[in-house]
Order: sequence, then structure tokens, then C-alpha cells
Amino acid sequence: MSAPAPLPPGSRARGTSDAAWLLVFACWLVATLATLGALFFSEVMELPPCVLCWYQRIFMFPLVILLPLGLFPFDPRIVRYALALVLGGWGISVFQMLLVAGVIPEAIRPCTKGVPCSEVQIEWLGFVNIPLLSFLAFSTMIALLVAAHLRSKR
Repeated sequence: MSAPAPLPPGSRARGTSDAAWLLVFACWLVATLATLGALFFSEVMELPPCVLCWYQRIFMFPLVILLPLGLFPFDPRIVRYALALVLGGWGISVFQMLLVAGVIPEAIRPCTKGVPCSEVQIEWLGFVNIPLLSFLAFSTMIALLVAAHLRSKR
């Protein structure tokens, strides 16, 4: 019985690079859907965003442009740059979820003018609200970017 033929030089790196590319592309899809969803809520449904929602948009919206710049051609450093934005938005989304849940005391509320940050404007199935959607989007992007980073290091 003969041993399997060795892979051509660079073929393994190419396969891991392809996997990392797909993970970053999936992250771009999540960022694009989240951006379109945020714009739909504010522009079509006319729900005014609170201060924390604006901060989360500041971290989310640039990803729609930044991620494709690292995809064509693929640059593994895009993961580092995008992860910084995603972690910032994730932190704000966690804070807002704790605020909506009542874990954060009234004295720390950042939204003193305009729309209250703890107000639930939409609630689907009894528990899905806008802060939860934001948290899920940022969490999914963290998982995708970490997986892309691990794939690109191989």
C-alpha cells in the first residue's frame, strides 16, 4: 500500500485562507443585515433610536464598508481591525440589555433626553427586542471573526 501523495506547496494555506475568507464574508453579511435592519426600524417604521442605539450604529455601520476592503484581495489583518469595532459595539449592546432587564440601576441611565434606552419599542415572541437583536448580531460577528483569525493562522 502506498502513502497518499503529498499536497502541492501552498495548497494547505490556500484552503485555510479560503475558509477564513468565507468566515469574514459571513461576518460582512451579518453586518449588512444588521445595518439594513437598523435603517428599516428608524426610517421605515419611524422608531427613533436611543443614545445607546446610536453608539451601536457607530460601531456597526463602518463594518459594511471595512470588511469588503479586506476581502478583495483577502487580508487577514482585517480581522483585527473589524474585531475592535465589533467588541466595542458588543459591550454597548450588553450594557443596553442589562439596562432593559433592570439589572443596571436607574442612576446610571445614559439616556436622560429623548428616547429612553430602557424602553422596549418592539417585542416579538414575548422576548425578542431590538437590544437582543443587536447583541446577537455582535456576538455572531465575534464568533465569525475569531474563527477566521484561527483559520488564517494555520
